[in-house]
Amino acid sequence: MKRFAKQLWRWIYLTGAFMMMPAMALAAESDVGMNAGDTAFVLISAALVMFMTPGLALFYGGMVRRKNVLNMIMQSFIIIAIISIQWIFGGYSLVFGPDHAHIIGDLSWFGLNGVGLEPNPDYAATIPHQAFMIYQLMFAIITPALITGAFAERMRFPAFIAFTVLWSFLVYDPLAHWVWGVDGWLRNLGALDFAGGNVVHISSGVSGLVLALLLGKRQKNTSAPFLPHNMPMIVLGAGILWFGWFGFNAGSALGANGIAVNAFVTTNTSAAAAALSWVAIEWMRNGKPTVFGVVSGAVAGLVSITPAAGFVSAGSATIIGLIGGAMCYFAVSVVKTKLGYDDALDAFGIHGIGGMWGAIATGLFASKTVNPAGGNGLLFGNPAQLGIQLTSVAVTVMMAVAMTFIIAKLVAAFTPLRTSEDEEDVGMDISQHGEDAYPEAMAAAYMRYASKKEPLEVVPQREVNQRA
Repeated sequence: MKRFAKQLWRWIYLTGAFMMMPAMALAAESDVGMNAGDTAFVLISAALVMFMTPGLALFYGGMVRRKNVLNMIMQSFIIIAIISIQWIFGGYSLVFGPDHAHIIGDLSWFGLNGVGLEPNPDYAATIPHQAFMIYQLMFAIITPALITGAFAERMRFPAFIAFTVLWSFLVYDPLAHWVWGVDGWLRNLGALDFAGGNVVHISSGVSGLVLALLLGKRQKNTSAPFLPHNMPMIVLGAGILWFGWFGFNAGSALGANGIAVNAFVTTNTSAAAAALSWVAIEWMRNGKPTVFGVVSGAVAGLVSITPAAGFVSAGSATIIGLIGGAMCYFAVSVVKTKLGYDDALDAFGIHGIGGMWGAIATGLFASKTVNPAGGNGLLFGNPAQLGIQLTSVAVTVMMAVAMTFIIAKLVAAFTPLRTSEDEEDVGMDISQHGEDAYPEAMAAAYMRYASKKEPLEVVPQREVNQRA
């Protein structure tokens, strides 16, 4: 009896092992090329890039007047929610799904159908497909959030929501496919955009300028200065952006490797160089260096290095940052003033101009010694790369201008784009959201707005204190 039981157990064990062999083989096959270190690195980078959007909310929120701070924060946070759903149900598949005519992906990955935990060798062979997807989502989130700085303090919230959804489908998704998608036509042309110079910064900066021109200037723009209401908030936001940008650029290597290390180094180097060049020019022209200037310069340097981070050396990054800081300074302080457009928080002056310079600089400084997959730029014997980069910049600008104009007109056909004079006067926080970041300073204005008995105005803090 014992012998029979022993033989029976042995038969059960061997039969079970035999039946498990196909599953074990499949599991082993699915893990071929999977790298735990790369996966952890990309997930951490995705979290860093996600953190940048709340950082942007603080950065922009501190730059507006206090009656509009919650509106700026709300725009960034609601974009996280909107684009997270848009990306799952269409956006990701349109950008990275199977190509159609080198223009757009299809919807075969709608709802993440077919986007599993195994790697997709077309994009990232050592991490799960969903890890790549979630990392790319964070880029899709922050890009429309950058646009909000251009039309700050005057765009109605319903129009903003409609514009954001349409812009993501009609501008970001096609452009990202052109540059990053397999068989996208700019990618096939050889355009280099390591982490989003064209896709993120030029597209958002130019689109922001178009919206700012369509909406017109803020009230009293020529007679009352629009000074930042909270400088510590700006510095905190800029610090979060600098911190998160390491995930933005180094994470674009999609693995814990040498290219990621290089992108990390060049990102920090360019930001530092641009901060110094901006504040030096400001000091020479105005007699004093400012905190606002140094943080603006750092962001300009981060934007400028983004398309080149994985293709250039630290020395080249220094030059890119120095020039990028100077170019963005003059775009913000000189060109905008002379032309008279109201790019409220300088989305175009920093992201548009900085992104263009970075894309062009990639065509100058890219080197195969840094990244063999990227090729050489003009200064390393390949002038054709500069021509390709200039083409990609021109295409991105034309795409952003044309589609932003069309989308804005389409939205305006259904709902007004701009707030009324009364709504703008009392502030976006109260008129669009019914809440206030600083109730003690805005109580009188709210009462006037609610009763409609007096013209709307923002009551100075000293008047509030006197009445109290």
